[in-house]
Amino acid sequence: MGWMGSLVNGLSGNLNEISPQETEKEFGAFLMEGEAVQACFRLVRDVLIVTDKRIIDIDKQGATGTKLRVSSIDLSSVFRVTVETAGFGVDDSEITIEYIVSPYYRMNGVETAQKTWEFPRSYQVESLYRFLQEAAYRSHQAMNG
Repeated sequence: MGWMGSLVNGLSGNLNEISPQETEKEFGAFLMEGEAVQACFRLVRDVLIVTDKRIIDIDKQGATGTKLRVSSIDLSSVFRVTVETAGFGVDDSEITIEYIVSPYYRMNGVETAQKTWEFPRSYQVESLYRFLQEAAYRSHQAMNG
């Protein structure tokens, strides 16, 4: 089973999976020419789309959820992934990625940022962590060749 099959199997039991066709219909305006949706998940009000090129984070805002904030992170820019699993009580799980935001990866003074996704304690974060860590490893290898 490939990485995407592992990701889908790990996530689909705890999140509402959206088919690539439905994703393209609902969010196609945010896809680049020729970009292929690999998986998409609805997280309560937000949407997480994984394509062959990037992670698209759609944050539905406002009382009606009609206002959207869309951001994307190129998979090739991810260099570090951290996971915090849920503990006892009301703790949620978190996955944090660090990624390069400057246009050139191999220069001094590279700018970085981080993004954290929170998941309910019932969500098994290990598959998503593994997928993102594999992307980070490939990026690190490519950047430092």
